Amino acid sequence: MNTQMKKGILELCVLSMLGKEDRYGYELTEELSEEMSIAPGTLYLILKRLKDDERVETYLVESESGPARKYYHLTQKGIDSLNEQRNDWQQFIRVVEKFIGE
Repeated sequence: MNTQMKKGILELCVLSMLGKEDRYGYELTEELSEEMSIAPGTLYLILKRLKDDERVETYLVESESGPARKYYHLTQKGIDSLNEQRNDWQQFIRVVEKFIGE
């Protein structure tokens, strides 16, 4: 997948995944990596930006097999951002399909 295309959509993918359920960073990375190649640390930069923008908040959960895990949870601001970005994405797809569709 083209790097520039991927760069523009990763945040929406992360917000969408968190919109379904709270997750920890490694879990997000693993699931996204199954579908597309992601440079190490890329996801954590996105998560940091989302936290700095108050679109996600974090909490720790003790793990039976190691250190506590930091889970990410969407705030209301994050939910609003997800909805806005989904709408923008759908509109973008419709426009692009006009040019590349059969």
